[in-house]
Amino acid sequence: MQNWKKALVFGSIGAGTLLAINGRRPLGIAFITAGTAVLASEYPEKFEALWENAPDYVNRATQIFSVLSKLSERFAEEVERRGVTAWSDEPGRYSTR
Repeated sequence: MQNWKKALVFGSIGAGTLLAINGRRPLGIAFITAGTAVLASEYPEKFEALWENAPDYVNRATQIFSVLSKLSERFAEEVERRGVTAWSDEPGRYSTR
């Protein structure tokens, strides 16, 4: 890929991302789309392979998200359980009896 195309791709995707984050979502999506289109025109076979494997990627991402959700729920339950136990033990630690 030529240097000016690299600059165009990275610049438009980067600018689009910043615009989307800063609340100018339609304009940001337009920039990201333009950068991705230039990249796809340069490497059509790689984008075709990516498109064909997209369902597998979505399934893997869904599985990872599910595991992370379960892990965060267990972590929250453990923190809550330890917090309640610690709070009930506090009066005994500082009593003068």
